[in-house]
Amino acid sequence: MIRHIIFDMGGVLREWDPAKFLKQFDIPQEDRDLLMREIYAAVEWPLQDIGLITEEETFERVKTRIPERLYDIAEILILHWEDLSKPVPGMAETIRRLKENGYGIWLLSNASKRHGTYWGKIPGSEYFDGLVISAFEGVLKPDLVMYRTILDRFGLKAEECVFTDDSPANVAGALAAGIDAFVFRGTEDFVRELEKRGVMI
Repeated sequence: MIRHIIFDMGGVLREWDPAKFLKQFDIPQEDRDLLMREIYAAVEWPLQDIGLITEEETFERVKTRIPERLYDIAEILILHWEDLSKPVPGMAETIRRLKENGYGIWLLSNASKRHGTYWGKIPGSEYFDGLVISAFEGVLKPDLVMYRTILDRFGLKAEECVFTDDSPANVAGALAAGIDAFVFRGTEDFVRELEKRGVMI
């Protein structure tokens, strides 16, 4: 029986779409491509998520690879991406219902140490029972250590949990750790997948 729902954050609770973030700025496509490559597709982003560098350090590194006219935009993209992102429709209400129905609500996310500064902006954050953030663990999903950490730290049984993430690789990691899991494809599909598993929403 499922007693606990474990969520990823970006792409599940709040949009994670760097291309969409970049479209909010009135700059040429070539500048968008440059910023995408030097911020979101560069090595610094996963280094933040594993806790080895800060966003401020990322910004200083990125500044050496882009023209000065893009510094202000780069700073927003690196240090305030959550302000460019919208809540995933319906998820806050769905989480509220799950909580009211007695399910444990947990977060397992690849994110930087700055996570705490914006967690309150994440839909449904007030309903979560506990969090495991990669930067504080020094390891990233889909490493099995991440999944075992959330189980061990909060005394959860793998067979009583279900996990959702927009990354198939991260879902595969959960399955390898013995946790039922599925790829997140929107709120309606999420609800259907839980109902298939006997979860009351």
